[in-house]
Amino acid sequence: MNESGVGDSAPATKPRWLTIANVISLARLAATPFSLAAVLHGNWQLAGTIFAGAVASDFLDGIIARRRGTVSSLGGVLDHTADAVFVAVTLWGIAYLEVGTGADVVPGILPWFIALAFLQYFLDSKALAGQPLRTSRLGRANGIAYYVVAGTVIGKNALGLDWLPGEAIYWAALLVLVSTLVSMFDRLRALTRLRTD
Repeated sequence: MNESGVGDSAPATKPRWLTIANVISLARLAATPFSLAAVLHGNWQLAGTIFAGAVASDFLDGIIARRRGTVSSLGGVLDHTADAVFVAVTLWGIAYLEVGTGADVVPGILPWFIALAFLQYFLDSKALAGQPLRTSRLGRANGIAYYVVAGTVIGKNALGLDWLPGEAIYWAALLVLVSTLVSMFDRLRALTRLRTD
């Protein structure tokens, strides 16, 4: 108590999870339905703007967390969740839009395997128990490739790049799908090996 008889109160502190980096990751997550709506309505310029913001936020959240000393398991989970949800939902919108048009550029199964791969990654890392996410080189490469596939389709439509063949994007997306399956199998094999050792 102080001299006036009123108890001293500690200065209010913000919750540990409420960091600038985590807010940036959450903003990317919040942008997902707007990205989907822009794609489904064929508003490619808006989709491109949202996509550029998502890519910038993906670069910034990690940099800011490291510079401010706020790196945490929760931050890693938010970052990777925002990435997986954003690209899977955006790619799903692109694949859905293509149904019946004959312009298959993204295999419709790719977004589902992105979601499954992330779920496996999340559960295998025991993120719910506060463990840091266990990354792999192939998994990181796939994460970048998902953005590249989505960005290529959005950029092609937003900028009117007719010279870029849809078949090339489709085959690249199929390669990313195969790489995702390899990554999932590799993670499962590593987990099985850990349990038998």
